[in-house]
Amino acid sequence: MSFRVKMFVLFPLVVVAAVAIVGVGVTVFTRRAFERVDASHTDAIVSQFQREFANQGQQIVRGVQDISGSEATLNMAIHLNARDIDPSAYGHDAVSVASDHHFDFLEFAGNDGSIISSMQWPARFGYKEDWLLQKTDWSARGAFLQKVDTPDGPELGLIAVSVLPVAGSSLYTAGGERLDKSFLSSLSLPPGMRALLYVNLDANFSSQNLSAVDGPVAQADRLAPLVARELQQPGEITATIRWTRDAANDEVFHLLPLLGPDKNLLGVLFVGSSRHDLVLLERGIRSLALLVGGIALALGILLSWWAAVRVTRPVGKLVEGAKEVASGNWDARVEIHSRDEIGALAGAFNQMTGQLAEQRERLIQTERVAAWRELARRLAHELKNPLFPLQITVENLQRARRQNANDFDEIFRESTDTLLAEIQNLKTIVNRFSDFAKMPRPELHSLDVNEMVRGVTRLFEPRFIAPGEPKITTELHLDEKLPVIQADSTLLHRAIGNLVLNAIDAMPNGGKLTLCTVAHDGGVRLEISDTGAGLTREECERLFTPYYTTKLHGTGLGLAIVQSVVSDHGGRISVMSEPGRGTTFRIELLERPPNVVSIESASVKSEQSPEPMMERKA
Repeated sequence: MSFRVKMFVLFPLVVVAAVAIVGVGVTVFTRRAFERVDASHTDAIVSQFQREFANQGQQIVRGVQDISGSEATLNMAIHLNARDIDPSAYGHDAVSVASDHHFDFLEFAGNDGSIISSMQWPARFGYKEDWLLQKTDWSARGAFLQKVDTPDGPELGLIAVSVLPVAGSSLYTAGGERLDKSFLSSLSLPPGMRALLYVNLDANFSSQNLSAVDGPVAQADRLAPLVARELQQPGEITATIRWTRDAANDEVFHLLPLLGPDKNLLGVLFVGSSRHDLVLLERGIRSLALLVGGIALALGILLSWWAAVRVTRPVGKLVEGAKEVASGNWDARVEIHSRDEIGALAGAFNQMTGQLAEQRERLIQTERVAAWRELARRLAHELKNPLFPLQITVENLQRARRQNANDFDEIFRESTDTLLAEIQNLKTIVNRFSDFAKMPRPELHSLDVNEMVRGVTRLFEPRFIAPGEPKITTELHLDEKLPVIQADSTLLHRAIGNLVLNAIDAMPNGGKLTLCTVAHDGGVRLEISDTGAGLTREECERLFTPYYTTKLHGTGLGLAIVQSVVSDHGGRISVMSEPGRGTTFRIELLERPPNVVSIESASVKSEQSPEPMMERKA
């Protein structure tokens, strides 16, 4: 991916990401603020309900105490305590008394708990209310929730009890008001909130027992699981009810359990808060974020395109200029007319290429002079040795001719033999320099490196076992999964053979020669190791320099030729050595060398014995 494309993509992404982060942050902040306000409203409604519940309870307690302490009640207690008094005479008193005090429920019970008069169910005369006989301080008990039996079924009431003792017996007065939807009307509810009351009077959940201020509740069965949770473990809980698939219709309910004297669940107050406003607000924020994001994206694309063109076009020119310099055009220049950093970079680039061109010319001239000097020195050194015997031989011939020696013929024959031998040495030296100057290009075909290594080893086996020669053992570690490569078998055969020959020369007292092949990075790696004297670090650094040698005889071209062969195959050769620990030459060849034409030979080239191409630097 180019730098221009990266900028074109990155800038809009940053803008969109920033808008998205802001949108999400505003949404989260708004939701949390709404939830805090909703929680405060819920707490206020619950507190208001508890205050109203307590106030109404106190009113009921005062009313019951007033009834119990009235003269009519006292006369009833005195008369009932006398003998031969029929309690039924007071059977309708509770109705009139309850009407005067606006009570929904009122009962008078005797010392044994038998009902004397009942406002809500007169027919229960004589029935016993066992719960009145519990050991309870009714004067301190206050108002409490109680399930009240009526002809139409049980109802939930807020009840208070007062006891009037007379002459060793007691008259119980129990009265109160009904707890139903009318109680909810006393609550002040903010917009978007409502209160529901569930009266737990049946064994199972009944939607008829759930009511709101305005009447029955739609889909009341959806709240049944919440009531079941309260029955299992009473306590304040908060839950969200999804009425429809639209999240705007969701409602969060806070449940307040209403418990009786025995901690049994008699009712549940539901405080509901609609999520409609919150969801609409979040949708508005998302819509606004999408709109702003779309506008920002469009602007980001335009700005990123402008910035990419503004920045990358000059950079592209610099890249093209660098490529021209890399391809050899040292006169390449970049025309960028700007006063910013890009313009300064272009000016520095042009100045650099100018300096590089000047330095290259000076370097080429210096290297050319040094190369000719080195060549002249090496030629002078190599030619001086055979020329001196030639000069001595010719002078001896001249001297013998002048002296008319009788043995001139024998001197002439010996001298011509010497002349021919030295001339042959001169031809050998010239041929070696000529070979290095005109190394042939490799002709590639499929080659099994393992087979080539085995072939080279077989050529030197006679020398390993020849009498008088140093004893050298050979070890082959060949990777059988080695890939077939494209290479010139003749050139590689000669190069590897000469490395083996130099390894043998490095072990005049014998040793171990190891050849190893292994697959490596899409090609082949070949290592040739000996246990000879090794090389110093300085010798390793100059080992592949042409004409460098430490031997008395040789041109110093051998390893340079080997390096040339490996390089022509697109490979690499290196040396690892330490004095006294032997030397390892490592050759890395590609499976298919680049920029070399592959030629599959019709016939296999004959393997030749390696010629002495180099001398080992010991």
